[in-house]
Amino acid sequence: MVVSAKKVGDNRYRESFGRYYEDFVVGDIYEHRPARTISETDNTWFTLLTMNTHPMHFDAEYARHSEFGRCIVCSPLTVALMVGMSVTDVSQKAIANLGWREIKLTHPLFAGDTLRSESEVLEKRESGSRPQAGLVTVQTRGFNQEGTLVCVFDRTILVGKRGFDAEANANY
Repeated sequence: MVVSAKKVGDNRYRESFGRYYEDFVVGDIYEHRPARTISETDNTWFTLLTMNTHPMHFDAEYARHSEFGRCIVCSPLTVALMVGMSVTDVSQKAIANLGWREIKLTHPLFAGDTLRSESEVLEKRESGSRPQAGLVTVQTRGFNQEGTLVCVFDRTILVGKRGFDAEANANY
């Protein structure tokens, strides 16, 4: 997690999170913390919020008869948690998410599993249309508590350069 404090007055500091475009280095890997233990309640609420009606996510008797023998975590919840975990390292200073690609769910998660994730900077380039920003592509990988890869995806974001982001403009 990238956190710094900037002086905003006499004996006064304000925390700041994230990276500017200039701070990204291709090949760097950011280990996101904290990890997140997923509860049955998390999974049930997420399925309700997203109107996912597949009984594998909330009907224990149905899931007992599946190859997994129990309910599995709704896969968009896995992706959402991984994105959330990566914000303070990857996209806290983003102008916009430009897209996700190649989302692969390689192993199920279950209530009680702890998800951790990391992001590797794959590429970066100056924006052709916005000279105050650049495009950064990262690959985010999620693992359960046993170190098993459960999900991987690439994400491209538009990130402001130092001094040209909303944080600077808003004196945030």
